[in-house]
Amino acid sequence: MKFSEKTVADLNIGEKGIINNFKDPAMSLKLLEMGCLPGTEVTLDFIAPLGCPVGIRVAGYHLSLRKREAATIVLQTGQV
Repeated sequence: MKFSEKTVADLNIGEKGIINNFKDPAMSLKLLEMGCLPGTEVTLDFIAPLGCPVGIRVAGYHLSLRKREAATIVLQTGQV
């Protein structure tokens, strides 16, 4: 099975992905503390009208992130 890599910022509303890693080590600590752990499924719930913030569902709750923060979360996407 082949997976493509994209970030949370690249998802369309309703699309899901599995957190693989982070592009920014400094931001990754903040995201890990908020429940964005590698192997966790995320779903993009909304994108604000001007593109920022974006809302994701992760670890059983909703989280709003700036688009630049969302772009640091690398996902594995594709059919499981």
